[in-house]
Amino acid sequence: MNNNKTVYVQNLRKILTVVLSTFLFSVISSQEAPQEVPPLKERLFFGGSFSLQLGTYTNIEVSPIIGLWVLPRFALAAGPSYTFYKYDRTKTDLFGGRSYLQYVVFRDLDKFIPLGIHASFFLHLEDEMLSLESDSWANSPANTKRFTVNTVLSGVGISQQIGTRASLNFMVLWALNDSGYQIYSNPEIRVGFVF
Repeated sequence: MNNNKTVYVQNLRKILTVVLSTFLFSVISSQEAPQEVPPLKERLFFGGSFSLQLGTYTNIEVSPIIGLWVLPRFALAAGPSYTFYKYDRTKTDLFGGRSYLQYVVFRDLDKFIPLGIHASFFLHLEDEMLSLESDSWANSPANTKRFTVNTVLSGVGISQQIGTRASLNFMVLWALNDSGYQIYSNPEIRVGFVF
């Protein structure tokens, strides 16, 4: 267990080093003229993700978010999360919340890699806390109906504009800590909308 903790801390340090280095490089190399700060209502955004899989394995997830562009390239967001999971005779509800930071490294990929793709590339760091039913998970704590699991996820994404304020986000995330309950596959692939 102590060895797993050491590996987790080392991985977290590496990822934070890459994120901070990229942030500093972007700030230092930025040639943009100072802009007037837009009003709060223009910096707020909403969105989230929804997934639906029916059949032998059923997985229904709803994760709305509300966020704020703190700086032109830096966003904070948070929201609740709910998942219904059913496989064979096991069915359970997972609920909780998540918060994340996103840093836009490139606003227009076509300026750096001329392929005709006018999407932005971002770094993503997320912290999610979920409540799980003890009856549905092996090795769950004794004498409790539910217990919580905290997971830190990090990765990269591409955001494609699909309207004036709307965009489609595609992300590849990795769970940085192993809760032992295999909630996430590594990597975790997500598609979400923001407007």
